Amino acid sequence: MLERTRESLESSQVVMKNGYPYVINPILDGIPRMDPEILNEITDRMMEICEFDCDVILAPEAMAIPFAVAVSIRTGIPYSVIRKRSYGCDGEVSIDKSTGYASSTMFINGIRPGERIVLIDDVVSTGGTLKSIVEAIEGIGCEIVEVVVAVDKSTDLAAVSKDLGHPIKATIGMTLVDGKPVCKY
Repeated sequence: MLERTRESLESSQVVMKNGYPYVINPILDGIPRMDPEILNEITDRMMEICEFDCDVILAPEAMAIPFAVAVSIRTGIPYSVIRKRSYGCDGEVSIDKSTGYASSTMFINGIRPGERIVLIDDVVSTGGTLKSIVEAIEGIGCEIVEVVVAVDKSTDLAAVSKDLGHPIKATIGMTLVDGKPVCKY
């Protein structure tokens, strides 16, 4: 299961970015180009591990978008993108997020209080981005029904899930061993 995904991740280049080991891979960056079979493998796995009993699929820009689109097409559930720039729409909510290598602001538009949300992201490491997003979504008055990521890069997904207040489902796990990516499940 997930053979191409595993091969892709384990053959990734790793570069240091502000002291953080950054894995360059099409799943995480779109570089090099994404193999549609890998996108299908990950989407198939998301469909297996999630119920998608929701009103909206929400995904942060940029690399979660392909997964949200693929799941939306398969389920018929609309998706919305958490953008990296403000549009100034009524009800827009800003999110300050921090990752292991950068900080920025993102913006949620297009969801309404009372909606049930499935949050899809490409990767979880520390959970910082997901935590900021979940707090904003719940602040709007929406319910997070599932959180799913393509790649788990955390050292302890259960601990990150506990801190988030929601279980995080992942299609595949990856860690670095001697500076090289190795899939852990």
